[in-house]
Amino acid sequence: MELNLNSDWKVHLKGEFKKNYFKQLQQFVEKEYESNTCYPPEELIFSALDHCSFDQCKVVILGQDPYHGPTQANGLCFSVSDGTSHPPSLINIFKELGTDVDKTYPLSGNLEHWAKQGVLLLNATLTVRASQAGSHQNKGWETFTDHLIKTISKGKSDVVFMLWGGYAKRKVKLIDAGKHHILTSGHPSPLSANRGYWFGNKHFSRCNEILSSRKLKPIDW
Repeated sequence: MELNLNSDWKVHLKGEFKKNYFKQLQQFVEKEYESNTCYPPEELIFSALDHCSFDQCKVVILGQDPYHGPTQANGLCFSVSDGTSHPPSLINIFKELGTDVDKTYPLSGNLEHWAKQGVLLLNATLTVRASQAGSHQNKGWETFTDHLIKTISKGKSDVVFMLWGGYAKRKVKLIDAGKHHILTSGHPSPLSANRGYWFGNKHFSRCNEILSSRKLKPIDW
């Protein structure tokens, strides 16, 4: 597993790479990719960090696991590669975008253009075995990504954290609410959205209002 991170993340995370848990995680991931089909492609494991530097980061969206189907996961939470059918959660994200900020439903489900504007699209677990959701949980990734969230909370201010669903909401304890802005809602999955916990949260417009109020450039969703 190559640690091909954006250079400024390396400065903030270098201590983690030397810890025993991360060395064990690295060995586990390398063995899994050698002996099984895993996602995302190995060179895209750290895409969230590669496309959104620490200095640039002004919004964080948290997911749980990468997609575990062929051609789906591209290292950015909720995002899929160009030409891939949109999973149900992503469809509901785009529907909310349409009603919230009048965004036309896009052809591509690739959210790379968000990341390049300073949106960190971070999954708690960065890898998964094909067709086996949650298969790489509790192997060390959560320790790493929790540290990453705490690093953002401590080292920056006025970041907008968008926490969707129970799993993401539990990360609130890692964030200094006195320095940052926390938006919470139900998850965009059909189960949650159809119960009324997702649609109408207006997180995308609320995020941009916060950024504008802090003299930061809004996100072109």
